[in-house]
Amino acid sequence: MLAFLGKGQFELKLSFVLILLILGISLVYPLYSVLNQSFFNDSGFTFDNYLTFLSKDSFWQSLFNSFKVSGAVALFATTIAFISAYGLNFCAYSQRLKSAIEIIILLPLFLPSITYGFAVIYSFGRQGLITRLIGQLPFSIYGFYGLLIAGVIYTLPPAFMILNNAFKYVDKNFITVSKVMGDSKARTFYITGIRPVVGSMVAAFILSFFLNFTDFGIPTSIAGKYDVIATTLYATMMGAVPDFANGSVVAMAMLVPSIIAIVLLRYCDRLNFRYNKISMVHPVPDKLRDGGFLAFYLALTLLLLSVFAIMFIVPFVKSWPYQPWFTLETVKRIFAESAILGVYINSLCVAILTAICGTVLCYLAGMINARSHLTGWCKSLMDVFAMVTNTVPGMVLGVGFLFAFTGTSLTNTFLILIIANVVHFFTTPYLMAKQAFSKMNASWETTGALMGDTWFKTVRRVVIPNTKSTIIEMFSYFFVNAMVTISAIVFLAGARTMVTTVKIKELQYFEKFDAIFVLSLLIFFTNVAAKLILDRLAVRKSVKSAKTTKTETKTPLEALS
Repeated sequence: MLAFLGKGQFELKLSFVLILLILGISLVYPLYSVLNQSFFNDSGFTFDNYLTFLSKDSFWQSLFNSFKVSGAVALFATTIAFISAYGLNFCAYSQRLKSAIEIIILLPLFLPSITYGFAVIYSFGRQGLITRLIGQLPFSIYGFYGLLIAGVIYTLPPAFMILNNAFKYVDKNFITVSKVMGDSKARTFYITGIRPVVGSMVAAFILSFFLNFTDFGIPTSIAGKYDVIATTLYATMMGAVPDFANGSVVAMAMLVPSIIAIVLLRYCDRLNFRYNKISMVHPVPDKLRDGGFLAFYLALTLLLLSVFAIMFIVPFVKSWPYQPWFTLETVKRIFAESAILGVYINSLCVAILTAICGTVLCYLAGMINARSHLTGWCKSLMDVFAMVTNTVPGMVLGVGFLFAFTGTSLTNTFLILIIANVVHFFTTPYLMAKQAFSKMNASWETTGALMGDTWFKTVRRVVIPNTKSTIIEMFSYFFVNAMVTISAIVFLAGARTMVTTVKIKELQYFEKFDAIFVLSLLIFFTNVAAKLILDRLAVRKSVKSAKTTKTETKTPLEALS
């Protein structure tokens, strides 16, 4: 029945059909619903929705504001990320110090973006922690400058990860060669520090721009009257009088820059310089250089920690900033509310189930691409789905789910939140699985079949044990992102299915910032604990797998016998 998909491997064919149905219903259909809604009104097919909304000056102003803020955020985040990554790779620091600096820069990953805005307000506002130390700022924190500060904090970690990874593949031996050739310091810096990572710098800029442009959490907390495209979409869809037709137009407009950004990212790799061979050379100590970068890291650390320190202060004082003495009364009062603990449990359950379902789906999709005999179009289709899910902003996906599934049995259920999260974060875990499978021996399933083992038995006894560390990393990625996301699920969560990030959005209206920071700390400590445990487990499994491969499973035949 499934012969047109290729020869043999019935299990993978069935998996392909199931994945096709799942992604078709949960990705293609919602996007079609948004497109359809934007071209139809009570009179039928029309362009009036676009003509009406695109003629509004407010729309173009919010779009201009988004481009302006996102461009500035991308520029600052990429610059800071470049300096941070360059110093870690070209300065003679101990590995322990490098690890500590990396952890500090990556800390914002474990918090929802909506928290950044509140943290910036409490740090740089009129009664903010930093304001009380250095004095009043010459600009208002509500609007462009607040969005800029919070946006840089939000996009710095992914930009840093891209550039730090790129610098690890730069041959530092070229520094010596450049000096021997008599090059100036500026030319040596360009040849060894800039030219090899130009593609990664462009990628970091585009990614930072894309993330900030499509983010909803930060603008909703600190934008004030400075409208951006994300707040325009939310106000149109969830205002006093919801306007679904115009909301779909905004969603489609929001999708266009995202598609352009992803297309540009696919071509960034062509700009990177490739070495024939990389020499593992340790940087030579230089007091002036190392000391200068250390001062930079100290300033960056103080800035990041001072912004987020407020989260550890407000819940544990009587009343910030007027009664700043230690007390646990605030925390006890907040936890006494059953709703607070309830939404945290909801988030935990949704994150765990998202991680389980997402890992299984991406694992099978990666296996179809890298370890199947299915026809080429089947494998290409998996890549297309990955590219599309990576292109669609979370808010657009949420609007699509709202249009597609309102009135169905999925409405106001945890299942719709889980499906939305799995689709939203599909790309990276899928690529993890695809890469892991590509590196494995391609004949293991064939050898198992020759020995009479079923496909399931071979996967259980050979394939899964050799990819346990990747599975754990995929699970970790889904879990952490499901805990901090708000963009898609803000349209889908109801009173019964409220999760922590959406609850934070609700608490904003009542100005319960102490409760907001308590929930943010719950998310933060949960993600840090999960990440530490899962990373330790992944490393242990990786080491154990390597030892097993070397001593016990020297060949696929021995592993299956």
